[in-house]
Amino acid sequence: EAPLAQAQLKLLRMQINPHFLFNTLNAISTLVHTSPHTADEMITDLGELFRFSLESSNDQEIPLSRELELLRRYLAIEQRRFGQRLEIGQNVDPEILNALVPPLILQPIVENAIRHGIESQAGFGRIAIYARRNGNQVKLSVSDNGKKPFDSSIRENKRQGIGLANTRARLQQLYGKEQSFSIVNGDLGGWTVEIKIPFSTTPITKSIL
Repeated sequence: EAPLAQAQLKLLRMQINPHFLFNTLNAISTLVHTSPHTADEMITDLGELFRFSLESSNDQEIPLSRELELLRRYLAIEQRRFGQRLEIGQNVDPEILNALVPPLILQPIVENAIRHGIESQAGFGRIAIYARRNGNQVKLSVSDNGKKPFDSSIRENKRQGIGLANTRARLQQLYGKEQSFSIVNGDLGGWTVEIKIPFSTTPITKSIL
């Protein structure tokens, strides 16, 4: 069962990269003619992000500090695109920066918040990223100020695509019943995606073969 689980995790990781690349290149293409200099800077940011991502391509888990650095590089691309329309806030407990998390676990959630919670609306957008330890768990959350609050009577997949579905599947594969993934109404007015995983500084497995 272990080799099968490893193969499934590797497949899920392979789905994330082209999905992210397509969306980012699509964002860059909108600026090529209107703001070539900004588009050029975004291409440089994208290259750095993929280099950073590939360095962790065989790891099932990485320190939270590294995941946040990867996310910072992604957000640099989005902030060049949105400018002052997008504000990012982070509230991260420095004592859990060494906690292990799946690589690229936050980026799809933030991308979903930007795409569905902010991009589709006019005006100012805000994303809040939160990371804390709660007993023997790490709690991660991403909130947006989208205009449509979460309604549990509506199927969640109306605002989910590959990114969130992939995230759910990866968490289930890695942690089983020791993890949780939920969507709730957030303090900012839109959605909050919450993840809880076991707190650990010891890798489950160093690499996927």
